[in-house]
Amino acid sequence: MREYTKRRNVNRGYMKLDVWQEAMELFRMTNEILKSAVNVEFKLRGQILDAVQSISSNISEGYCRRSINEYLYYLNISLGSLGESLTRMIGLQITGKVNTDHFEKFDTLHYSIENKLLALIKSLQTKRNTNDWIEEIREPDADYNVQQNTNKKSTNEGDSGVME
Repeated sequence: MREYTKRRNVNRGYMKLDVWQEAMELFRMTNEILKSAVNVEFKLRGQILDAVQSISSNISEGYCRRSINEYLYYLNISLGSLGESLTRMIGLQITGKVNTDHFEKFDTLHYSIENKLLALIKSLQTKRNTNDWIEEIREPDADYNVQQNTNKKSTNEGDSGVME
């Protein structure tokens, strides 16, 4: 698991999801592919990157909402962004602006994300239908490396409890 930040808490649990991590990798890969793409207009480049980044963004937003219905809603938006990004990359591939090797790498990772996202949605729908979803945070704070604010002006004046 790649770490994007040293700070952990229950709200950042989406970073543990394989589907979120792969979506982040797809964004990195897409950015690299577009750098080497031939004559891709600035606007189209931005639209593709926005669609790809929307995948991981909506996974994380839904996770942080803590409601199963909202989580599923945002996961379905991620599916829409997956469809949009694939359609745009197919367009670049068939017009010769992205080479076949780059497209195949994109499509392979995209397909993996798509299947993991579909499996996550199915799993959450099952939990919702069997009332097996807990909408409260139950993990103890001790599980996380909570760092205190070290930018206090006074010393030994008590702990403000502010997390960085």
